[in-house]
Amino acid sequence: MSLCTLWSSLASGRAVELKGTGGGSGKVERLHRAAFTFTVSMRDRSQNRKQLQRGRSLSIEAIQAVQSLKRAKRDEASLERVFESKVRRLLKLDMMAVLQQLLYQNECLLALKVFEDVRKEYWHKPKVSLYAEMIRVFGSNGLFEQVQLLLCYLKKEPALDVETEGFNALFRTLIGFDMTGPATECFHLMKTSGCEPNKSSFRILIKGLESKGELDLSATVKLDAKKYFGESMEFLEEEEEDMTVGYKYK
Repeated sequence: MSLCTLWSSLASGRAVELKGTGGGSGKVERLHRAAFTFTVSMRDRSQNRKQLQRGRSLSIEAIQAVQSLKRAKRDEASLERVFESKVRRLLKLDMMAVLQQLLYQNECLLALKVFEDVRKEYWHKPKVSLYAEMIRVFGSNGLFEQVQLLLCYLKKEPALDVETEGFNALFRTLIGFDMTGPATECFHLMKTSGCEPNKSSFRILIKGLESKGELDLSATVKLDAKKYFGESMEFLEEEEEDMTVGYKYK
């Protein structure tokens, strides 16, 4: 009996007779089917993917793009080839995931180059929270020339997706880097963009400017606060929750 036939018989539950081949009267054994249990498991390949700071899995294409960018970053020609062959072919979410991962790894100059490509995409919808996060990372790495460039981009955005909490995060970051002038300029941008400042906006600016000795600028912001909330400035004494607003994928 062939092995295939034997296995088929055992699997179907039939009794099988095996005749020995050692000469004489063959010993006959009767095999009965035992209970066979098979467990087949498939490994979730997503478990092998690197994770973003907030837990979103990178696609294989995004992982390859990040790795290729880091390998090519010291050679401009190689870097441009990577952008052409890998980065510019990515879908929106993958491209934004690459940008976020480069920021997370403090690869600021690579992140800036990716961001400049993002700004050219038809789907680009500029969000203040993304600018706030990039400025925070760049400033933490001492790249204040690039911070100024980002602020220039921010002011020139034609259709800014305004977010009060995004602006508040930006105010915290700029004042934390002693950039009080840009902080007040961004407050003006907030108002001209049609974004309503809340009590936190005024609290961050007024108390932050005063802590840096910018009493004149603080007084100007207080005048605006009175237009929104009246003469009472009691809300300034409320505790301000120091939270970082990160960019969310959309």
